[in-house]
Amino acid sequence: MEEPLIQLRHIYKIYEMGSEEVRASDDVSLTINRGEFVAIVGKSGSGKSTLMNIIGALDVPTDGEYLLGGEDTSEMSDDQLAHIRNKMIGFIFQQYNLLPKLNLLENVELPLLYAGVPAQERRERALESLKRVGLEEKWKNLPAQLSGGQQQRVSIARALAGEPSLILADEPTGALDSRTSREVLDFLKELNKEGNTIVIITHDSSIALEAKRVVRIHDGKINFDGDVNEYAAIL
Repeated sequence: MEEPLIQLRHIYKIYEMGSEEVRASDDVSLTINRGEFVAIVGKSGSGKSTLMNIIGALDVPTDGEYLLGGEDTSEMSDDQLAHIRNKMIGFIFQQYNLLPKLNLLENVELPLLYAGVPAQERRERALESLKRVGLEEKWKNLPAQLSGGQQQRVSIARALAGEPSLILADEPTGALDSRTSREVLDFLKELNKEGNTIVIITHDSSIALEAKRVVRIHDGKINFDGDVNEYAAIL
């Protein structure tokens, strides 16, 4: 039986710009089940980043409900949001967001440190995550000693270390060449096959076609939500 992980119900995010009202999210309703691989696609200014911030519990809607794993985040305090982010979401960012003075192991351990995981367990889980992305032998290296693709794999390892319910990838191949992008996308597909729920945010339809389901945002609204083959047919 399908189990909803993400439930957005009539989400609005409204900004006041002088005398104007900008609806970055305009009555968005969306359900994503556990184990899905979904791409949210839209041009710059479409509202996809606003939606990502709400799904990632980085921001709260002006109106509407957002349930993550059955918990309503819409009314949560900053501390509660930080807790649910750390517990349930693994983030992969375009710019990797690795700390330059920490080695790979220490970078991967960070979310576990914030979660209060004991030192020995932190180290074991971080090493296991680096092993999954093929970088366990480089654990002492600093980020600057790696290629862009390797740095992105470290950020994937960091996302995995917390054993999150959701992996949220924001333009994960945006800073990579096409060959390395292919490697990262193939790895995300592999993680999905293992049962991980993956949501990619992208402006690029060719990246969206790597997912199994595509949700397209335009002017703060969903104007397409369907199977990837249906999406390919309308491009």
